[in-house]
Amino acid sequence: MLETFLATLTPMLTLFTCIAVGFILGKTKILPSNAGKVMAKLETYVFCPALSFSTMSQFCTVSSLGNHATNILLSCGAVALALGIAIPLSRVFVRAKSPERGVFAYALAFANSGYIGDPVVQALFGDQMLSYYKLYCLPITILIYTWGISVLVPSGEKRDNPLKKILNAPTIAMLLGMAVGLSGLGHYIHDPILMDECGLEFIKKALDALKSCMGPVAMLLAGFTIANYSVRGMLKKTKVYIATLLRLIVIPAIIVAFVFGLKEAANALFGLTIGNTVLFLCYFSVGAPLGLNTVVFPEAYGGNPETGASMTMISHTLCVLSIPLMYALMVTLFGPAAIPTM
Repeated sequence: MLETFLATLTPMLTLFTCIAVGFILGKTKILPSNAGKVMAKLETYVFCPALSFSTMSQFCTVSSLGNHATNILLSCGAVALALGIAIPLSRVFVRAKSPERGVFAYALAFANSGYIGDPVVQALFGDQMLSYYKLYCLPITILIYTWGISVLVPSGEKRDNPLKKILNAPTIAMLLGMAVGLSGLGHYIHDPILMDECGLEFIKKALDALKSCMGPVAMLLAGFTIANYSVRGMLKKTKVYIATLLRLIVIPAIIVAFVFGLKEAANALFGLTIGNTVLFLCYFSVGAPLGLNTVVFPEAYGGNPETGASMTMISHTLCVLSIPLMYALMVTLFGPAAIPTM
């Protein structure tokens, strides 16, 4: 267990170091005030799409896609349970109907499954498992950009078409990558010998270089954003510590146990062979810290973003230990995650 914990701690410390660097750059004003917007646009339109397209075009094949139908169904069950937990709890944290209640509802329902989950899964398991993880997270992504965004936008404010939110650059890149992979063209794009013979090896090298920036730049952005708010004020929010404990430990444990129960029931009732790998996909999608949407959307619509910033800072700090601990515990209980063969 200690060996697994230490192996997971390394990528977490790497990401946390990037958060600290972003925080220092923000507090010292070394970067201009609009640097956060620039980093966010780079993440949205360049780095994350490069990771999505490269991963899916390589590993999303006709043979592998069949393995994911049950995983996506289990993900839908996990998302439904997350909502069933988050909505009542948000009313306990904030009794009056207000934008702050929406922040707690979002925070308890969704973890940062993309900007934290993606690089951690990639670092621990490689690109093939990352492709499985991104497919597992599809129902989560859809719900984030529909119900999730709606609870963060104050009532009475104009809401964008949810379809426009779902069809963002990373999602479009993922769908394009899936199309390329399913068509068989992905094999050629990711064959270094063939690409070299055609003089196109630079395409794969460019994708590899761009996708490697996704995790570090996302964490720089998190640190830079947190630096805009009073650390003392953020640390004084007692309810945030309770919400963070729920977000990082309690809710992931409940949802993983629920998915395990669904998996075992499917195995027993329908004879489906579902391995424990889906439990690890589930954990990294729900055990990550809180993302930046609880800061970005309240700020964009004139709300108070300090509660979201406090959640982001505290949860990103504590996840450095919670993720390695929970992952090591899962390996002890269920054995190591097995990556299915192509």
